[in-house]
Amino acid sequence: MLNIIRHDAIVELRLARPPVNALDPELVRRLRAAVEAAPAQGARGIVLSGHPGMFSAGLDVPALLQLDRPALIAFWQDFFGLCAALANSPIPAVAAISGHSPAGGAVLAIFCDYRVMARSSDPEKPFRIGLNEVQVGLSVPECIQFALRRLIGRYRAERLMVSGIMPTAEQALTLGMVDELADAEHVVARALDWLHALLKLPPQAMSTTRLLSRSDLIDVFADPTALSVEEFADGWFGAESQTVLKGLVEKLKAK
Repeated sequence: MLNIIRHDAIVELRLARPPVNALDPELVRRLRAAVEAAPAQGARGIVLSGHPGMFSAGLDVPALLQLDRPALIAFWQDFFGLCAALANSPIPAVAAISGHSPAGGAVLAIFCDYRVMARSSDPEKPFRIGLNEVQVGLSVPECIQFALRRLIGRYRAERLMVSGIMPTAEQALTLGMVDELADAEHVVARALDWLHALLKLPPQAMSTTRLLSRSDLIDVFADPTALSVEEFADGWFGAESQTVLKGLVEKLKAK
C-alpha cells in the first residue's frame, strides 16, 4: 500500500495500491503518519512517488461511498491532516508525478515544495493533472483552493477549478502547476537531484527562508481540526453529489 524507501537522508514514500493508487482511508492514514514521522527518523527530505503511468487517481470513490457520515468525516479529517503535514513539514517534499494525477493526486502534489511530472511517450495520450472535482459532483474545499491559487495565481486557479479542466503535463508546466518535466523512468531521479541540490545549501538559512516563504500556507493549516470538514460532508451526501458519484462508480464497473 505504501513503500518506504531510503535514499540516504531522503525518504521516498511510494504509493503502492494497485491498480491506480486510489486514496482510501487506510492509505491516507499511512501516508500522513509517514510524512509526520520522517523528520524524527532523520530524513532531511521527502519524495512522494507512484508507479509509471499513474501517480494517484485521487479518492477511492467506491470505498468512500460505503462510509456513513461519521466515518466519512474521520476520513476527511485525516486527508486534511495529510495536507497539513505536507504544508507544515519542517523538511522539503517533492512530488515525483509519474503519470496521471487527478483530484486527490493533484492535491498531494500541490502541497509539496516542488513537482516533477512525467511526459508521456505517446503524444496522443498525454498525462494529465488537475482538480476535476466539479466534474464528479464535488466542490473544492477552500483550503485546497488556497493552495492552488498560491501556486498558479487566482484567475488561472479559478478557471481550472470551476470547469474541472485537467491540463496535460506540458500545459501544467506552462501554468506553473508543475516545475519541470522528465521522462517517466527519470521522474524520481530528478526529484532526488532537486532535493540533493537544495540540501547542499547552508541548512539553517535554507530552512528558515523556506518556512518564512511558506508561512501563508502554514497559517491556513495551523489547525486542521478547524477546517470545513462538516461542510464538505454536507456536500458529499447531497443529492447532486451522490447521483454523480454513483454514476461514476457504475461507469467504472462497466469498463
